[in-house]
Amino acid sequence: MDLSLVLLLLGGLIVVSTALGLLIKAAEGRVKKQDGLTRIDPSTLGEGIEFGKIGTLLQFSSEFCTKCPGTRKYLEQVAKDHPGVTHVDVDLTNRQDLAQQFNILQTPTTFILDDSGAIAARIGGSPRPEAVTAGLEIAIKREHDSYVI
Repeated sequence: MDLSLVLLLLGGLIVVSTALGLLIKAAEGRVKKQDGLTRIDPSTLGEGIEFGKIGTLLQFSSEFCTKCPGTRKYLEQVAKDHPGVTHVDVDLTNRQDLAQQFNILQTPTTFILDDSGAIAARIGGSPRPEAVTAGLEIAIKREHDSYVI
């Protein structure tokens, strides 16, 4: 194989890999509006877990997640600043059933639930402040389908 062809293929591979990495990075921490069809029963997450009267910031973490403690601290503060909103942190380290059930591929992952426990928004990775605000607005205003099954 010609050296110039190898260098051209290698350069193309680097460009494609860089572009994919930038796309993934750009999507991380942004809110994804959900259809509101999936309602979560707090008892499936663990004993004594209760959701907020207005909304819930449901964080899925893992034992070795480096971004989870900072996310936890931030979401706890958001919950304190919004009466009726609760923060719940679920460790997936020994709960692979939940990771599969909710298709969680990275930690932290945050679900923003409305007052009925329906998933109004989802944020993969460390949540950006504007994403949390937008997700709470979706949940509180119930700007997702209201016919929760």
